[in-house]
Amino acid sequence: MAYDLSRRYFFFGSLLAGAIPSGGFVSAATLKSAGYKSPNEKLNIAAIGSGGKAASDIEGCSHENIVALCDVDDKRAAETYKKYDKAPKFKDFRKMLDAQGKDIDAVIVTIPDFMHATAAIACMERGKHVYVQKPLVRTVVEARMMLDAANKYKVATQMGNQGYSNEGTRQAAEMVWAGEIGNVSEVHAWTDRPWWPQGLTEIPAPDAVPATLDWDLWLGNAAKRPYTSGGAGYPNQYGNFYQPFNWRGFFDFGCGALGDMACHILGAPNMALRLGAPSSVECVSKEGASSFMFPKKSVIRYDFPARGNMPPVKIFWHDGLKEAPQIEGVPAGELLGDLPSKPRVQGAPRPPAPPRTGFVGSVFTWDRFQEARSPEARLSGPNGSVFVGDKGMITTGTYGENTRLIPAAEKMQDYKFPEPLLTRSPGHYRDWIRSCKGGDPSCSNFNVAVPFVEWMLLGVIALRVEGKLEWDAVKGRFTNNQEANKFLKPAYMKG
Repeated sequence: MAYDLSRRYFFFGSLLAGAIPSGGFVSAATLKSAGYKSPNEKLNIAAIGSGGKAASDIEGCSHENIVALCDVDDKRAAETYKKYDKAPKFKDFRKMLDAQGKDIDAVIVTIPDFMHATAAIACMERGKHVYVQKPLVRTVVEARMMLDAANKYKVATQMGNQGYSNEGTRQAAEMVWAGEIGNVSEVHAWTDRPWWPQGLTEIPAPDAVPATLDWDLWLGNAAKRPYTSGGAGYPNQYGNFYQPFNWRGFFDFGCGALGDMACHILGAPNMALRLGAPSSVECVSKEGASSFMFPKKSVIRYDFPARGNMPPVKIFWHDGLKEAPQIEGVPAGELLGDLPSKPRVQGAPRPPAPPRTGFVGSVFTWDRFQEARSPEARLSGPNGSVFVGDKGMITTGTYGENTRLIPAAEKMQDYKFPEPLLTRSPGHYRDWIRSCKGGDPSCSNFNVAVPFVEWMLLGVIALRVEGKLEWDAVKGRFTNNQEANKFLKPAYMKG
Protein backbone atom coordinates (compact mmCIF):
# COMPACT_ATOMS: atom_id res chain seq x y z
CA MET A 1 0.00 0.00 0.00
CA ALA A 2 1.44 3.37 -1.00
CA TYR A 3 2.01 5.94 1.70
CA ASP A 4 -0.88 8.38 1.79
CA LEU A 5 1.14 11.51 1.05
CA SER A 6 -0.13 14.11 -1.37
CA ARG A 7 1.87 16.41 -3.65
CA ARG A 8 0.82 19.32 -1.45
CA TYR A 9 2.24 17.51 1.59
CA PHE A 10 5.66 17.30 0.01
CA PHE A 11 5.84 21.00 -0.71
CA PHE A 12 4.26 22.26 2.51
CA GLY A 13 4.20 19.39 4.99
CA SER A 14 6.55 17.98 7.59
CA LEU A 15 9.18 16.87 5.05
CA LEU A 16 10.20 20.49 4.65
CA ALA A 17 9.51 21.58 8.22
CA GLY A 18 12.35 23.82 9.31
CA ALA A 19 13.40 24.59 5.74
CA ILE A 20 12.23 28.16 6.24
CA PRO A 21 14.18 30.29 8.74
CA SER A 22 12.43 30.78 12.06
CA GLY A 23 11.86 34.44 11.23
CA GLY A 24 10.32 33.58 7.86
CA PHE A 25 11.61 34.76 4.51
CA VAL A 26 12.83 38.34 4.56
CA SER A 27 11.32 41.01 2.31
CA ALA A 28 12.96 42.29 -0.86
CA ALA A 29 13.64 45.64 0.87
CA THR A 30 15.35 43.87 3.76
CA LEU A 31 17.40 41.78 1.33
CA LYS A 32 18.53 44.91 -0.49
CA SER A 33 19.61 46.55 2.75
CA ALA A 34 21.51 43.37 3.67
CA GLY A 35 23.46 43.42 0.42
CA TYR A 36 21.11 41.27 -1.70
CA LYS A 37 22.16 40.87 -5.32
CA SER A 38 19.79 40.21 -8.19
CA PRO A 39 20.19 36.88 -10.02
CA ASN A 40 21.91 38.79 -12.83
CA GLU A 41 24.64 40.15 -10.56
CA LYS A 42 27.69 38.17 -9.53
CA LEU A 43 28.47 37.33 -5.93
CA ASN A 44 31.80 38.22 -4.38
CA ILE A 45 32.98 34.91 -2.89
CA ALA A 46 35.89 34.28 -0.53
CA ALA A 47 37.28 30.91 0.52
CA ILE A 48 38.63 29.64 3.83
CA GLY A 49 40.76 26.78 2.60
CA SER A 50 42.14 26.90 -0.94
CA GLY A 51 43.90 23.59 -1.65
CA GLY A 52 42.61 20.03 -2.04
CA LYS A 53 38.81 19.76 -1.91
CA ALA A 54 38.60 23.53 -1.41
CA ALA A 55 40.04 23.99 -4.90
CA SER A 56 37.16 22.08 -6.51
CA ASP A 57 34.58 23.93 -4.38
CA ILE A 58 36.09 27.23 -5.54
CA GLU A 59 36.04 26.01 -9.14
CA GLY A 60 32.37 25.07 -8.77
CA CYS A 61 31.61 28.70 -7.86
CA SER A 62 34.09 30.27 -10.28
CA HIS A 63 31.37 31.69 -12.54
CA GLU A 64 30.94 34.25 -9.73
CA ASN A 65 33.70 36.58 -8.49
CA ILE A 66 36.43 34.95 -6.37
CA VAL A 67 37.64 37.95 -4.36
CA ALA A 68 39.77 36.61 -1.47
CA LEU A 69 41.53 33.37 -0.57
CA CYS A 70 42.85 31.93 2.67
CA ASP A 71 44.91 28.86 3.55
CA VAL A 72 47.32 28.03 6.37
CA ASP A 73 49.60 26.17 3.92
CA ASP A 74 50.98 28.13 0.97
CA LYS A 75 52.20 24.95 -0.75
CA ARG A 76 48.81 23.25 -0.55
CA ALA A 77 47.10 26.36 -1.94
CA ALA A 78 49.72 27.25 -4.57
CA GLU A 79 47.79 26.08 -7.64
CA THR A 80 44.60 27.90 -6.62
CA TYR A 81 46.59 31.02 -5.68
CA LYS A 82 48.16 31.04 -9.13
CA LYS A 83 44.78 30.62 -10.85
CA TYR A 84 43.28 33.58 -8.95
CA ASP A 85 46.43 35.64 -8.83
CA LYS A 86 44.65 38.98 -8.33
CA ALA A 87 42.67 37.85 -5.24
CA PRO A 88 44.23 38.90 -1.90
CA LYS A 89 45.77 35.96 0.00
CA PHE A 90 45.70 35.30 3.76
CA LYS A 91 46.74 32.58 6.22
CA ASP A 92 44.38 33.71 9.01
CA PHE A 93 40.68 33.84 8.04
CA ARG A 94 40.02 36.41 10.78
CA LYS A 95 42.41 38.83 9.11
CA MET A 96 40.78 38.13 5.74
CA LEU A 97 37.32 38.93 7.10
CA ASP A 98 38.59 42.10 8.79
CA ALA A 99 40.51 43.33 5.74
CA GLN A 100 38.13 42.29 2.94
CA GLY A 101 34.80 41.92 4.70
CA LYS A 102 33.12 44.85 2.98
CA ASP A 103 33.88 43.27 -0.41
CA ILE A 104 32.69 39.74 0.48
CA ASP A 105 29.11 38.46 0.04
CA ALA A 106 29.65 34.75 0.67
CA VAL A 107 32.32 32.35 1.92
CA ILE A 108 33.27 28.75 1.11
CA VAL A 109 34.53 26.92 4.22
CA THR A 110 36.54 23.83 3.26
CA ILE A 111 39.02 23.11 6.02
CA PRO A 112 39.36 20.27 8.59
CA ASP A 113 36.10 19.47 10.41
CA PHE A 114 37.17 20.75 13.84
CA MET A 115 37.44 24.36 12.58
CA HIS A 116 34.24 24.50 10.52
CA ALA A 117 31.99 25.99 13.21
CA THR A 118 34.50 28.62 14.34
CA ALA A 119 35.13 29.83 10.79
CA ALA A 120 31.54 29.61 9.53
CA ILE A 121 30.01 31.37 12.55
CA ALA A 122 32.57 34.17 12.23
CA CYS A 123 31.35 34.63 8.64
CA MET A 124 27.64 34.44 9.47
CA GLU A 125 28.01 36.97 12.29
CA ARG A 126 29.26 39.37 9.62
CA GLY A 127 26.23 38.64 7.42
CA LYS A 128 28.12 36.42 4.97
CA HIS A 129 26.41 33.48 3.29
CA VAL A 130 28.29 30.21 3.83
CA TYR A 131 28.92 26.96 1.98
CA VAL A 132 30.45 24.50 4.47
CA GLN A 133 31.90 21.13 3.53
CA LYS A 134 30.44 17.96 4.98
CA PRO A 135 30.11 16.70 7.66
CA LEU A 136 29.43 20.35 8.55
CA VAL A 137 30.87 20.13 12.08
CA ARG A 138 32.51 17.70 14.51
CA THR A 139 30.06 17.87 17.44
CA VAL A 140 26.32 18.10 18.06
CA VAL A 141 26.50 21.33 20.06
CA GLU A 142 28.42 23.02 17.24
CA ALA A 143 25.79 21.83 14.75
CA ARG A 144 23.04 23.51 16.77
CA MET A 145 25.15 26.67 17.12
CA MET A 146 25.53 26.77 13.32
CA LEU A 147 21.79 26.45 12.80
CA ASP A 148 21.05 29.18 15.33
CA ALA A 149 23.55 31.52 13.66
CA ALA A 150 22.18 30.86 10.17
CA ASN A 151 18.64 31.75 11.22
CA LYS A 152 19.66 34.67 13.42
CA TYR A 153 21.67 36.37 10.70
CA LYS A 154 19.35 35.26 7.87
CA VAL A 155 22.11 34.06 5.59
CA ALA A 156 21.98 31.47 2.80
CA THR A 157 23.65 28.19 3.71
CA GLN A 158 24.60 24.87 2.15
CA MET A 159 26.39 21.75 3.37
CA GLY A 160 28.70 20.12 0.84
CA ASN A 161 26.88 16.80 0.42
CA GLN A 162 26.34 16.89 -3.34
CA GLY A 163 24.07 13.87 -3.36
CA TYR A 164 21.22 15.97 -1.98
CA SER A 165 21.25 17.77 -5.34
CA ASN A 166 21.19 14.60 -7.41
CA GLU A 167 18.27 13.17 -9.35
CA GLY A 168 18.83 9.67 -7.98
CA THR A 169 18.40 10.76 -4.36
CA ARG A 170 15.03 12.28 -5.19
CA GLN A 171 14.06 9.21 -7.21
CA ALA A 172 14.82 6.98 -4.21
CA ALA A 173 12.53 9.08 -2.03
CA GLU A 174 9.72 9.12 -4.60
CA MET A 175 9.97 5.34 -5.10
CA VAL A 176 9.69 4.72 -1.36
CA TRP A 177 6.81 7.19 -1.03
CA ALA A 178 5.02 5.52 -3.95
CA GLY A 179 5.08 2.25 -2.01
CA GLU A 180 7.34 0.46 -4.51
CA ILE A 181 8.95 -1.66 -1.78
CA GLY A 182 6.30 -1.35 0.94
CA ASN A 183 7.20 -0.59 4.55
CA VAL A 184 10.96 -0.11 5.03
CA SER A 185 12.24 -1.65 8.26
CA GLU A 186 15.98 -1.79 7.63
CA VAL A 187 18.69 0.05 5.68
CA HIS A 188 22.32 -0.90 5.16
CA ALA A 189 24.91 1.66 4.02
CA TRP A 190 28.58 0.93 3.47
CA THR A 191 31.92 2.34 2.33
CA ASP A 192 35.47 1.20 1.65
CA ARG A 193 36.78 4.18 3.64
CA PRO A 194 38.97 4.81 5.57
CA TRP A 195 41.65 4.94 2.90
CA TRP A 196 43.80 7.05 5.26
CA PRO A 197 45.41 5.60 8.42
CA GLN A 198 43.14 4.87 11.40
CA GLY A 199 43.62 2.73 14.49
CA LEU A 200 47.24 3.78 15.06
CA THR A 201 48.45 3.50 18.65
CA GLU A 202 51.61 5.64 18.70
CA ILE A 203 52.35 9.25 17.74
CA PRO A 204 55.73 9.70 16.01
CA ALA A 205 58.44 11.98 17.36
CA PRO A 206 58.17 15.72 16.63
CA ASP A 207 60.11 17.28 13.80
CA ALA A 208 60.39 20.60 11.97
CA VAL A 209 57.28 22.39 10.72
CA PRO A 210 57.39 22.94 6.92
CA ALA A 211 58.23 26.54 6.03
CA THR A 212 54.99 26.94 4.05
CA LEU A 213 52.72 25.83 6.94
CA ASP A 214 51.53 27.87 9.91
CA TRP A 215 51.09 25.00 12.39
CA ASP A 216 49.54 27.12 15.16
CA LEU A 217 46.88 28.41 12.78
CA TRP A 218 46.24 24.90 11.48
CA LEU A 219 45.63 23.71 15.07
CA GLY A 220 43.20 26.58 15.59
CA ASN A 221 41.00 25.82 18.60
CA ALA A 222 42.36 22.27 19.13
CA ALA A 223 44.69 21.33 21.98
CA LYS A 224 48.26 22.32 21.20
CA ARG A 225 50.71 19.59 20.27
CA PRO A 226 54.06 19.41 18.47
CA TYR A 227 54.09 18.99 14.72
CA THR A 228 55.23 15.68 13.29
CA SER A 229 55.57 14.67 9.65
CA GLY A 230 55.18 11.02 10.72
CA GLY A 231 58.72 9.89 10.01
CA ALA A 232 59.28 6.67 8.06
CA GLY A 233 56.42 5.86 5.70
CA TYR A 234 55.33 9.50 5.38
CA PRO A 235 54.28 11.35 3.40
CA ASN A 236 51.80 8.73 2.25
CA GLN A 237 49.32 9.44 -0.56
CA TYR A 238 47.34 11.69 1.81
CA GLY A 239 50.29 13.64 3.16
CA ASN A 240 52.05 13.77 6.51
CA PHE A 241 50.91 12.34 9.84
CA TYR A 242 48.23 14.97 10.49
CA GLN A 243 47.88 17.01 7.34
CA PRO A 244 46.91 17.92 4.68
CA PHE A 245 44.38 15.02 4.70
CA ASN A 246 45.15 12.38 7.33
CA TRP A 247 43.49 14.50 10.06
CA ARG A 248 40.20 12.74 9.26
CA GLY A 249 41.19 9.75 11.35
CA PHE A 250 41.85 11.67 14.59
CA PHE A 251 39.24 12.21 17.33
CA ASP A 252 40.45 15.80 17.84
CA PHE A 253 40.23 16.83 14.19
CA GLY A 254 37.76 14.76 12.17
CA CYS A 255 34.91 12.26 12.26
CA GLY A 256 36.53 9.22 10.64
CA ALA A 257 35.02 7.32 7.73
CA LEU A 258 31.52 7.94 9.08
CA GLY A 259 31.99 11.71 8.91
CA ASP A 260 33.64 11.56 5.51
CA MET A 261 31.06 9.42 3.70
CA ALA A 262 27.79 9.12 5.67
CA CYS A 263 26.56 12.58 4.62
CA HIS A 264 26.77 11.27 1.06
CA ILE A 265 25.71 7.64 1.31
CA LEU A 266 23.01 8.07 3.95
CA GLY A 267 21.53 11.10 2.19
CA ALA A 268 19.02 9.10 0.18
CA PRO A 269 17.80 7.11 3.24
CA ASN A 270 17.58 10.30 5.30
CA MET A 271 15.42 12.02 2.68
CA ALA A 272 13.29 9.02 1.70
CA LEU A 273 12.54 7.85 5.23
CA ARG A 274 12.23 11.30 6.86
CA LEU A 275 14.46 9.99 9.61
CA GLY A 276 14.52 12.83 12.11
CA ALA A 277 16.21 11.81 15.37
CA PRO A 278 17.07 8.25 16.45
CA SER A 279 16.10 6.79 19.80
CA SER A 280 19.43 4.99 20.18
CA VAL A 281 22.81 4.36 18.58
CA GLU A 282 25.40 1.66 19.18
CA CYS A 283 28.71 0.56 17.69
CA VAL A 284 28.03 -3.16 17.33
CA SER A 285 31.53 -4.09 16.14
CA LYS A 286 34.91 -2.47 15.53
CA GLU A 287 38.45 -3.49 14.70
CA GLY A 288 41.71 -1.66 15.33
CA ALA A 289 40.79 0.55 18.29
CA SER A 290 43.01 3.44 19.37
CA SER A 291 43.12 5.98 22.20
CA PHE A 292 43.36 8.94 19.81
CA MET A 293 42.05 7.70 16.45
CA PHE A 294 38.92 6.12 15.02
CA PRO A 295 39.04 2.34 14.44
CA LYS A 296 40.12 0.71 11.22
CA LYS A 297 36.71 -0.85 10.67
CA SER A 298 33.29 -0.60 12.31
CA VAL A 299 29.55 -1.31 12.18
CA ILE A 300 27.12 1.15 13.77
CA ARG A 301 23.41 0.63 14.37
CA TYR A 302 20.88 3.46 14.65
CA ASP A 303 17.27 2.83 15.72
CA PHE A 304 14.58 5.30 14.64
CA PRO A 305 11.03 5.26 16.00
CA ALA A 306 7.92 5.32 13.79
CA ARG A 307 7.52 8.54 11.80
CA GLY A 308 3.92 9.33 10.79
CA ASN A 309 2.75 6.20 8.98
CA MET A 310 6.30 4.92 8.45
CA PRO A 311 7.28 2.09 10.82
CA PRO A 312 10.38 1.98 13.04
CA VAL A 313 13.57 1.43 11.06
CA LYS A 314 17.07 0.14 11.77
CA ILE A 315 19.99 1.83 9.97
CA PHE A 316 23.29 -0.07 9.77
CA TRP A 317 26.48 1.76 8.79
CA HIS A 318 29.45 -0.40 7.69
CA ASP A 319 32.91 1.04 6.98
CA GLY A 320 36.31 -0.41 6.13
CA LEU A 321 34.75 -2.91 3.67
CA LYS A 322 36.31 -4.35 0.54
CA GLU A 323 32.91 -5.25 -0.91
CA ALA A 324 29.21 -4.72 -0.14
CA PRO A 325 27.98 -6.47 3.04
CA GLN A 326 25.98 -9.69 2.90
CA ILE A 327 22.31 -8.73 3.26
CA GLU A 328 19.57 -11.31 3.72
CA GLY A 329 17.31 -11.55 0.70
CA VAL A 330 19.76 -10.05 -1.80
CA PRO A 331 20.40 -12.54 -4.64
CA ALA A 332 23.97 -13.80 -5.01
CA GLY A 333 25.96 -11.75 -7.52
CA GLU A 334 23.59 -8.75 -7.43
CA LEU A 335 25.31 -5.43 -8.17
CA LEU A 336 24.72 -3.19 -5.15
CA GLY A 337 25.42 0.51 -4.64
CA ASP A 338 27.89 2.00 -7.12
CA LEU A 339 27.76 0.35 -10.51
CA PRO A 340 31.08 -0.79 -12.02
CA SER A 341 32.51 1.28 -14.86
CA LYS A 342 34.03 0.19 -18.15
CA PRO A 343 37.81 0.80 -18.23
CA ARG A 344 38.98 3.66 -20.44
CA VAL A 345 41.03 2.58 -23.48
CA GLN A 346 44.67 3.54 -22.95
CA GLY A 347 45.46 6.72 -24.87
CA ALA A 348 41.81 7.42 -25.75
CA PRO A 349 40.65 10.98 -25.09
CA ARG A 350 38.65 11.55 -21.94
CA PRO A 351 35.02 12.55 -22.44
CA PRO A 352 34.38 16.25 -21.84
CA ALA A 353 33.91 17.06 -18.18
CA PRO A 354 30.39 18.19 -17.19
CA PRO A 355 29.94 21.75 -15.92
CA ARG A 356 30.93 22.19 -12.27
CA THR A 357 27.40 22.43 -10.96
CA GLY A 358 27.77 19.98 -8.10
CA PHE A 359 25.89 17.09 -9.69
CA VAL A 360 27.71 13.78 -9.25
CA GLY A 361 26.95 10.33 -10.64
CA SER A 362 24.34 9.22 -13.14
CA VAL A 363 20.67 8.29 -13.47
CA PHE A 364 19.88 4.61 -13.94
CA THR A 365 19.25 3.42 -17.48
CA TRP A 366 19.00 -0.16 -18.73
CA ASP A 367 21.90 0.34 -21.15
CA ARG A 368 24.11 1.64 -18.34
CA PHE A 369 23.24 -1.39 -16.25
CA GLN A 370 24.11 -3.75 -19.10
CA GLU A 371 27.49 -2.03 -19.49
CA ALA A 372 28.12 -2.41 -15.78
CA ARG A 373 27.52 -6.17 -16.03
CA SER A 374 29.87 -6.61 -19.00
CA PRO A 375 32.97 -8.80 -18.47
CA GLU A 376 35.36 -5.88 -19.06
CA ALA A 377 33.68 -3.62 -16.49
CA ARG A 378 36.03 -2.33 -13.82
CA LEU A 379 34.74 -2.65 -10.27
CA SER A 380 34.35 0.68 -8.52
CA GLY A 381 34.87 1.16 -4.80
CA PRO A 382 32.19 -0.52 -2.69
CA ASN A 383 29.95 2.33 -1.57
CA GLY A 384 26.18 2.44 -1.46
CA SER A 385 22.99 1.66 0.40
CA VAL A 386 20.15 -0.85 0.35
CA PHE A 387 16.57 -0.19 1.54
CA VAL A 388 14.88 -3.39 2.78
CA GLY A 389 11.08 -3.24 2.50
CA ASP A 390 8.39 -5.84 3.05
CA LYS A 391 7.65 -5.82 -0.70
CA GLY A 392 11.13 -5.43 -2.17
CA MET A 393 14.46 -3.61 -2.08
CA ILE A 394 16.08 -0.48 -3.52
CA THR A 395 19.81 0.16 -3.87
CA THR A 396 21.63 3.45 -4.53
CA GLY A 397 25.22 4.56 -5.14
CA THR A 398 27.49 6.88 -3.15
CA TYR A 399 25.63 10.07 -4.06
CA GLY A 400 22.22 8.50 -4.64
CA GLU A 401 23.12 7.77 -8.25
CA ASN A 402 21.83 4.79 -10.28
CA THR A 403 18.91 4.23 -7.91
CA ARG A 404 17.21 0.96 -8.82
CA LEU A 405 15.01 -1.88 -7.62
CA ILE A 406 16.71 -5.21 -7.08
CA PRO A 407 17.03 -7.71 -8.61
CA ALA A 408 17.64 -5.05 -11.26
CA ALA A 409 17.81 -7.54 -14.16
CA GLU A 410 14.22 -8.56 -13.44
CA LYS A 411 12.69 -5.27 -12.33
CA MET A 412 14.37 -2.38 -14.15
CA GLN A 413 14.42 -3.16 -17.90
CA ASP A 414 11.03 -1.53 -18.52
CA TYR A 415 10.68 0.33 -15.22
CA LYS A 416 9.07 3.77 -15.16
CA PHE A 417 10.11 5.99 -12.26
CA PRO A 418 7.27 7.63 -10.30
CA GLU A 419 6.07 11.07 -11.32
CA PRO A 420 8.40 13.68 -9.74
CA LEU A 421 7.10 15.16 -6.51
CA LEU A 422 10.18 16.95 -5.23
CA THR A 423 11.61 20.04 -6.88
CA ARG A 424 14.87 19.47 -8.78
CA SER A 425 18.14 21.24 -8.05
CA PRO A 426 20.02 23.32 -10.65
CA GLY A 427 23.25 21.91 -9.24
CA HIS A 428 24.72 21.92 -5.76
CA TYR A 429 26.82 25.07 -6.06
CA ARG A 430 24.32 26.90 -8.26
CA ASP A 431 21.58 26.04 -5.78
CA TRP A 432 23.52 27.78 -2.99
CA ILE A 433 24.42 30.76 -5.16
CA ARG A 434 20.78 31.18 -6.20
CA SER A 435 19.82 31.13 -2.52
CA CYS A 436 22.50 33.76 -1.75
CA LYS A 437 20.84 36.01 -4.33
CA GLY A 438 17.45 35.75 -2.66
CA GLY A 439 16.14 32.56 -4.26
CA ASP A 440 14.68 29.49 -2.56
CA PRO A 441 16.67 27.91 0.30
CA SER A 442 19.24 25.50 -1.09
CA CYS A 443 18.63 21.75 -0.99
CA SER A 444 20.99 21.12 1.93
CA ASN A 445 20.61 24.40 3.81
CA PHE A 446 21.33 24.19 7.53
CA ASN A 447 17.66 23.74 8.47
CA VAL A 448 17.80 20.51 6.46
CA ALA A 449 21.46 19.60 6.99
CA VAL A 450 21.81 20.08 10.75
CA PRO A 451 19.19 17.50 11.87
CA PHE A 452 20.80 15.01 9.45
CA VAL A 453 24.33 15.78 10.65
CA GLU A 454 23.24 15.63 14.28
CA TRP A 455 22.06 12.04 14.13
CA MET A 456 25.07 11.03 12.06
CA LEU A 457 27.43 12.55 14.68
CA LEU A 458 25.86 10.38 17.38
CA GLY A 459 27.52 7.44 15.64
CA VAL A 460 30.89 9.19 15.92
CA ILE A 461 30.38 9.24 19.70
CA ALA A 462 29.29 5.58 19.71
CA LEU A 463 32.69 4.72 18.21
CA ARG A 464 34.30 6.10 21.39
CA VAL A 465 31.88 4.85 24.08
CA GLU A 466 30.89 1.23 24.62
CA GLY A 467 27.29 0.07 24.74
CA LYS A 468 23.90 1.20 23.46
CA LEU A 469 23.36 4.95 23.86
CA GLU A 470 19.81 6.20 24.42
CA TRP A 471 19.23 9.63 22.82
CA ASP A 472 16.87 12.43 23.88
CA ALA A 473 16.85 14.86 20.94
CA VAL A 474 14.72 17.49 22.72
CA LYS A 475 17.14 17.76 25.63
CA GLY A 476 20.14 17.18 23.37
CA ARG A 477 21.72 14.52 25.60
CA PHE A 478 22.15 10.81 26.14
CA THR A 479 19.96 9.61 28.98
CA ASN A 480 22.01 6.57 30.03
CA ASN A 481 25.66 7.53 29.65
CA GLN A 482 27.35 10.62 31.09
CA GLU A 483 30.68 9.76 29.46
CA ALA A 484 29.04 9.97 26.03
CA ASN A 485 27.59 13.38 26.86
CA LYS A 486 31.13 14.75 27.25
CA PHE A 487 31.63 14.33 23.52
CA LEU A 488 28.59 16.37 22.49
CA LYS A 489 30.61 19.60 22.51
CA PRO A 490 34.23 20.46 21.76
CA ALA A 491 36.84 21.51 24.31
CA TYR A 492 37.87 24.83 22.79
CA MET A 493 41.30 26.18 23.64
CA LYS A 494 41.25 29.46 25.56
CA GLY A 495 41.42 32.40 23.15
